[in-house]
Amino acid sequence: MKHFITILALLGSTHLVQAQIPAGQSRPPQKTEASAVLAAPVAKGNAKITGYVIDSAATQAVEFANIALFNKATNKIVDGTVADEKGKFVMKGLAAGNYKIQISFVGFSNKTIDNITLKKGDDLDLGVVKLSSSTKMLAEVTVTGEKSLIEEKVDRLVFNAEKDLTSKGGDASDVLKKVPMLTVDLDGNVSLRGSSNIRVLINNKPSTIVASSVADALKQIPADMIKTVEVITSPSAKYDAEGSGGIINIITKKTTLEGLTLNVDSGAGNRASNLGLNGNYRKGKMGFSLSGFGRAFYNPSSGTLTQSTIQNGASIKTNQTTDAFDNGLFGQYTLGFDYDIAKNQSLSASARFGVRNLTRDQTQITSLFKDDVLQSLANRDVVSKDLSNSMDFNIDYVRTFKPQQEWSISTQYSQNNLTNNFTSDLLGTASDILSRQKNLNLNTNKEFTIQTDYQTPITKNQLLEFGGKGIFRQVNSNFQYLTAAGNSEIFSNDANRPSGLLNYSQNVAAGYVSYTLTTANKYTFKLGTRYEYTSIKANSLENTISIPDYSNLVPSINVSKSLGELTTLKAAYNRRIQRPGLQQLNPNFNTANPQDIRVGNPNLSPELTDNFELGLSTNIKKTYLNISAFARQTDNAISQIRVVSDTLSGALVTTFQNIGKQQNYGANIFANVFLTSKWTLNGGIDLVHTYLEGQAQDINGLSYTTNNSGLVVSGRLMTQIQLGSGWGVQGFGFFRGKQVQLQGTQTGFQMYSLGVKKDLNNKKGSIGLAAENFLTNGFLMETNLNTAQFQQTSQNKIYNSSIKVTFSYKIGKMSFAAPKKTRSVNNDDVKGDGGGDSGTQQATPAGGGRPK
Repeated sequence: MKHFITILALLGSTHLVQAQIPAGQSRPPQKTEASAVLAAPVAKGNAKITGYVIDSAATQAVEFANIALFNKATNKIVDGTVADEKGKFVMKGLAAGNYKIQISFVGFSNKTIDNITLKKGDDLDLGVVKLSSSTKMLAEVTVTGEKSLIEEKVDRLVFNAEKDLTSKGGDASDVLKKVPMLTVDLDGNVSLRGSSNIRVLINNKPSTIVASSVADALKQIPADMIKTVEVITSPSAKYDAEGSGGIINIITKKTTLEGLTLNVDSGAGNRASNLGLNGNYRKGKMGFSLSGFGRAFYNPSSGTLTQSTIQNGASIKTNQTTDAFDNGLFGQYTLGFDYDIAKNQSLSASARFGVRNLTRDQTQITSLFKDDVLQSLANRDVVSKDLSNSMDFNIDYVRTFKPQQEWSISTQYSQNNLTNNFTSDLLGTASDILSRQKNLNLNTNKEFTIQTDYQTPITKNQLLEFGGKGIFRQVNSNFQYLTAAGNSEIFSNDANRPSGLLNYSQNVAAGYVSYTLTTANKYTFKLGTRYEYTSIKANSLENTISIPDYSNLVPSINVSKSLGELTTLKAAYNRRIQRPGLQQLNPNFNTANPQDIRVGNPNLSPELTDNFELGLSTNIKKTYLNISAFARQTDNAISQIRVVSDTLSGALVTTFQNIGKQQNYGANIFANVFLTSKWTLNGGIDLVHTYLEGQAQDINGLSYTTNNSGLVVSGRLMTQIQLGSGWGVQGFGFFRGKQVQLQGTQTGFQMYSLGVKKDLNNKKGSIGLAAENFLTNGFLMETNLNTAQFQQTSQNKIYNSSIKVTFSYKIGKMSFAAPKKTRSVNNDDVKGDGGGDSGTQQATPAGGGRPK
């Protein structure tokens, strides 16, 4: 890459230190007499005291706990220190004498170790010292305890997913349904505040599995393995500039223990079944993990399509009914390794292999009328195969110099092989095969990424971060059409649809710099800027596709203000870019339904979005409340558009174009109430007004400017009750109103679920029962499109009522060990493949987790 990045701005951020931090979360150092200037230094000697501080309830390190050494006779502090990230503390150079030690940290009862006698040269090991949560802290958690479910940071909202009962045995989309500000439709497509132009990061690593479909990628992530979901509405400069609507960061559970364990999770239901195995081995400086997860589903569906077009002055009407059955198998297998090279250096690596196989058997009956006279009646059997396998390999190195000062370098290679094939048989009146058609489409997406990041504190309240990144991406699509007479297995090239090829190379060079400032009056400023240069080369079988290189400077500003101990006010602005995704670029004509053809556009250019946000989070007695308002303006928007086919009678062609602009503004309200210490109720409502403007065609095929707008209302409600003897119950409900598209609307939908779980007596396992939409046999989704050239009404019935039994059990034993520090690549810079405008497009993000 011939362009070098020069960053001229110095901007950045940190997070406010919370006054109360729940046990088990990372804690900043606390300034006390023990860790600051000592009142009366002890006489020097050669004795030493060591030990480890852990949380007695969570069995993990109490990072930065304060250790004070008192002279037994005078009861004055004579020495002190602060525990490190592993909870370890050391006091050296101590003189002989009689002492006592006091260990303290916010939220824990002080621990005093009395009657310590040191002799000359003693090396006293206190072993593991356990701190218990204080009575006062427990009372405060009753008030502010929602932060165990929802944690507010300066640029994101963190949702704790570990207590979700109804999602157990499901996949990531089942968890995301419960997350504030997110909407997951019945097909698994995700949107954030009404926008599907989002990035999804998974455990700090990009993955090519999402290059074809976010909905399908989420099916590969088991719900039982998700720890938290971060909703990043205003990404900082450390993130790739992609994702105009924001970023969803899925963090999965990771072991930080020593020993050997094997966890088995399984579930069986009338719509889907799953089996997961997760094994971990850790000893000393080295750890290994091996996990596998598979999910099979089997689900019928049906639908109708009615559309009218004007072609060559004639009115063409299409009536179509379909019945289908979907069989899917999704799985992923991961081998992980990490090694502590030295106390301040670590190396980690992982290899992941994923499969995604979806087969649909469909029967189509199509009637075609011309000026109300029946022209043809076609009966087709269509078998569609959407198959893929993907690989990700990562090597990451981190060196820590001192607290908050570290350097990392990360590399990743990813490859996704995607096959989209279909075979269509035209049947006669006696169900004999009259002719056959086949479309073969092989896609590959290869990426290599290297990045480096450095951060260092300037003073105790300032942090400087900067880094660089290079992404080298190669996308190929190879397609051909074949036909055969009768039921012959001998296929030949279709003269009307020639074969095609797309070679698409995209290289991205990026650099960022950020600066963090936390002031004494509780302001946090997180400001940054990122520069990205993108070069593209593309060609087809016929010619070279001319796509100019482009560069973008994307600033980000995040400000938070702590108003007292329980209230935080946030404001943010950022600019984002959205590059087209693989399926939006793919020029293959998918004619599995010859009346509803779909094709990508390799000439797409990126879209630019400006985001503004204002938010308030507070605790009022036993209620946590989050309120936010936002505005978003997108230019050069990549939108889905439909036009009348110029070759097939009555058919519409759906493609993507940079056709106009999109404006969204709205508000979100979310609340969580502790009705009792064991009963919580939470819910929220989202209001999003959408305005879309773009180009359409009149009855003569001439372009004109059109627009559409509307208000979309959605909401959710969830309750959870912890009963005695290990029993727990959870209920969940969600609804979304009518969606706005440039050329029409899509009806809303609703879903609900109820689950119960029983922990086994030894707490090594659990058994549960969960039901979803059990009072109905399915939901009807309807899309209505209306333009000067055509009208279309499509209805799809989704049979998503289900019941499942889940079982989980852990074999083996672990002992405490400190968590390892890791860094890794995350590519979050390509747009989803999805469909419609506003919330109807499918997002296709990559990667997951830690900002880069």
